[in-house]
Amino acid sequence: MSRRDRLLLLGALSGGALLVGVELLITAVALPAILADLAGWTELRRASWIVNGYALTYIATMPLAGRAADRYGLPRLFIMALAVFAVGSVLSGLAQSLDQLIAARVVQGIGAGAVVPLATAGASHLFEGPSRARALGVVGAFTFLGMAMGPFAGATILQSLELGPFFASAGSDGSPLSTFLAPSWRWIFFLGAPLALLAMLYTWAAAPAWPRVSTRGGLDVFGASLFTAALAAGLLGLTRLGEEEVGFPGPLELGLVALVLGVAAIIWNIRARDPFIDLRLLRDRTFAAAVVLSLLTGYALATAIIGAAVFVDRVRYAGPNEQQIVLGALALAMAVGALGAGFAMRYLSAVLLSLVGLALSIGGLLLAAAAGPETERDLLIGGLALFGLGFGLTVTPRSTAAVEALGRESFGIASAGVTVARMAGMAVGLAVLTGFGSRRIESLSVVLVDAVARDAVLPPALRGRPLENGLVVDALESWASLQAASILSGLFLVATAVLVVAVLPTLLMGNGARRTGDQRIMQGDGHVAGDEDGSEAALAL
Repeated sequence: MSRRDRLLLLGALSGGALLVGVELLITAVALPAILADLAGWTELRRASWIVNGYALTYIATMPLAGRAADRYGLPRLFIMALAVFAVGSVLSGLAQSLDQLIAARVVQGIGAGAVVPLATAGASHLFEGPSRARALGVVGAFTFLGMAMGPFAGATILQSLELGPFFASAGSDGSPLSTFLAPSWRWIFFLGAPLALLAMLYTWAAAPAWPRVSTRGGLDVFGASLFTAALAAGLLGLTRLGEEEVGFPGPLELGLVALVLGVAAIIWNIRARDPFIDLRLLRDRTFAAAVVLSLLTGYALATAIIGAAVFVDRVRYAGPNEQQIVLGALALAMAVGALGAGFAMRYLSAVLLSLVGLALSIGGLLLAAAAGPETERDLLIGGLALFGLGFGLTVTPRSTAAVEALGRESFGIASAGVTVARMAGMAVGLAVLTGFGSRRIESLSVVLVDAVARDAVLPPALRGRPLENGLVVDALESWASLQAASILSGLFLVATAVLVVAVLPTLLMGNGARRTGDQRIMQGDGHVAGDEDGSEAALAL
């Protein structure tokens, strides 16, 4: 295959990854507007499933898509994944209730969850040797570049596409058309459909040059269902921890359900001929270490993203403009780190590069934990950017280690494995933030309705004054801001501890089973000297 064809195909893959990356963070900026239109902040716990529902199907689809890529080839599946994503985007924009939006996000998550492993597997098939690491770095960089664009795109759409005044001036305020098109948050989803269509057309144009790879086997839909149900029960249990009126099922019952379903999923995967997640792959120490590293860093990433958004909203009392700056700095730094890691792996080992990334990430979270209402915004931005750079540096090494460990016939499932682990870690991180952090922050509002609780936190000179008093409001806002900052600081420190633990699997990633050059060539994954049309020439970036 010519250099031009390989780069054209890499562009198609990266375009899909960019689109999915935008969607991952654009919703975080729109969440306040969505809640105001469909439910209200009292439904924040249920609204978390706008993200969790997306993440669950995203996670469940990845291994299926990775396995399908190994068996049926990439172009048709990639286009189908983008089509499902487009349908989910339109349905999300048309949603008239929180439940409808959650269901639509599930559909969107199915498409998005297939795009990422297909893009990574495709890049792995196209390139070999050092060029593979750079290609994976390009795909990862485009994903994080999309995440960097998400907050800016979201804030721009929210501010510029509010069509309510237009319908009001036209005398159509309250009409069905106004209901579907007026709220600006809907356009965050609507605009995803034509962008997905463009990516589909680009992929279709590049498809004739796509290398055909096909292996035998089927898709384990039942195993995927068991795994997803177990994860859903566990996440729901985590989000219900600490509720005053839990009801049934509570965290304990949901935890037991998750345990039973999880054991059933493991047993099924051990016995199935073509399992959803082949646990035997974890016998390879390199692959297993890459998966664990991805899981732990995913938890820290969710803490950084959601923690930053909550910090801006509840500590600094700022809006979308500041959110886009803070989250944009985080995601842009991840893109730089992922792209830089692809080139750095030509000179540094995966282990050393990952350790550098972890060190930077730990330092960044410590800076974020030190931020408060009285500190400069730049401290938070700097900490998150440092974390993002470090996180990006770990992405390419672990992905490369995973696909190199398993060989060409398992590129799809290897790519899906590390990405599923990252998303599972993010889902757990989100559940912890929802179950502990957000609930503790919400509980601060008790001072608004309980005079005794209010007087307990007010200075003596302000006790007994009415809530409408401006000095009382200022004092309560300052107190709530300090409390929220303290809660978030604790969550950032927990994520820091998780990253310290991640050092162990990183070290083990260098001691796993490695294939020799002869083994790689026999498995169709080796670089043959003198191949002028090979991947090294194709990705001479």
